[in-house]
Amino acid sequence: PGNLGEWDVELCEGDLTDRDSLARAVDGCNAVYHLAAVYANWLPDPRVFYRVNVDGTRNLLQACLDHGGPRVVYTSSVAALGAHGKTPANESAQFNLAHTFDHYYMSKYQAEQVALEFAGKGLPVVIVHPTNPLGPRDIKPTPTGALILSVLKGKLPGYVDGGLNFVDVDDVAVGHMAAMEKGRPGEKYILGNSNLSIKQYFDLIAEIGGGRAPALKIPLPMAVATAYVYEAIARITNKPPITSVSWVKIGSHYSFWDSSRAIRELGLPQTPIRSSIRREITWFRERGYV
Repeated sequence: PGNLGEWDVELCEGDLTDRDSLARAVDGCNAVYHLAAVYANWLPDPRVFYRVNVDGTRNLLQACLDHGGPRVVYTSSVAALGAHGKTPANESAQFNLAHTFDHYYMSKYQAEQVALEFAGKGLPVVIVHPTNPLGPRDIKPTPTGALILSVLKGKLPGYVDGGLNFVDVDDVAVGHMAAMEKGRPGEKYILGNSNLSIKQYFDLIAEIGGGRAPALKIPLPMAVATAYVYEAIARITNKPPITSVSWVKIGSHYSFWDSSRAIRELGLPQTPIRSSIRREITWFRERGYV
């Protein structure tokens, strides 16, 4: 059960690729949060991204439609909206990263189209787009958490010129609950907070955690070549690479986001990112990750 073992909740086994298990899970529910997805920078078999993220979303939403149409909050991602530069983009942004051939980003974009399709069929689906969540309980860890660990361990040789938006994971949870209560069906809400360059982000991790932030700005062609080596090693070891070719290409973009709609309509909190990073590092250290 992972983190869920800490909570007094009823655990029910299900599988996004098993339609019968989903039908049993949603039967009698009046609210469904769909957060399950494969979130990784690389997989030995990229078809898994589409089987789980796209087909699995279709399976779950069809089960909801077949069992009374409960209200659904679908967890998309800003990955489904692309990357649009240093001027913060909003929910109207259109996906523009097909050229990177990244299977996670492509699958999340396709899954969001499925969610919009079911909203058009009358299923009350509200779509939320978390940016990059930071904070405790990243048990796996996710690629976001793994990057923090890489900085703390001094494993990153350098950085590329790009930028991302970051948000506290607890604020994302609050945003989900508010979307269920107050979100408009068929509407999108970006759940984000601070826009930071990659360099600013790494420096902040090192400042708070005492690690060594990479000081070398790596030209994109060299970074891509390094990522190819990481992927070659990953194929031999069957372990995720530090980063992937497609994520280096995406990381060279600025992906800044405007969360004003979620702040205005959902009351999305804006916990300082410095606090989020500190809590995540503390959680990792208390459990021996670093």
